[in-house]
Amino acid sequence: MDQTQRRILGQPLPIPTTQPKKKRTSMVSFFSKISWTVSLQKQEPPKNVFFILAERAQDPSAKKRHMAMRGLGAMASETPDKVKKYKKIVLDLLVHGLYDPVSADVIHESMKTLTIILGKIQGKSLGSFFIDITLQARTLLDDENDNLRYSAFVLFGQLADFAGRKWKRFFTSQVKQTQDSLLTHLQDRNPQVAKACKTTFRACSPYLKERKEYSLQSEADQRNPKLCRQLVGKLRHGEIK
Repeated sequence: MDQTQRRILGQPLPIPTTQPKKKRTSMVSFFSKISWTVSLQKQEPPKNVFFILAERAQDPSAKKRHMAMRGLGAMASETPDKVKKYKKIVLDLLVHGLYDPVSADVIHESMKTLTIILGKIQGKSLGSFFIDITLQARTLLDDENDNLRYSAFVLFGQLADFAGRKWKRFFTSQVKQTQDSLLTHLQDRNPQVAKACKTTFRACSPYLKERKEYSLQSEADQRNPKLCRQLVGKLRHGEIK
């Protein structure tokens, strides 16, 4: 196992402050061209590419982190079996990207890649990652950046399909806290965001309808009964199709 693989698998190595000029130049070239083309696959075996991307996903450079997230998304599309093999590592990297403190591009790319990977694994065995992803996606539903809002709605709607029994109660509480956002962004200034919101609204509708174990008369709902009636009314009367 080489140094890169040891670092990613839980044995941190110090990040060098400088690199040989030749190596630094080759890495910049690598990331400037990464699009997961056939030529790239011929240059590096998928396993090697994965560990290179995993290392760059933690790079101090926001640009390299962004391109690494994009590369992981391309890899998930082209070689899903390889990504499934290292699922926990990939999810950990993407969740960190989702909470990137400085780069909206890294956050956006992380959400896009997460939607690809969640689709490939059908939301199975997410563990506590489900909570981390849900909380941040919900936060980003009201972001000023159109791209972030759009991807957040897509991701949040996808999570609705994968909540299952284990996370049903948790996700129900998150949907109820998202009622204002769902209602507001049905009329979002960006048509694509509004469309994504409608799709997510449909996916979340089972969590909004009155049920014995998840009544809409919870403490949170009682604080805003008018909003709850509006949302449930739209669902019942088919205004959201």
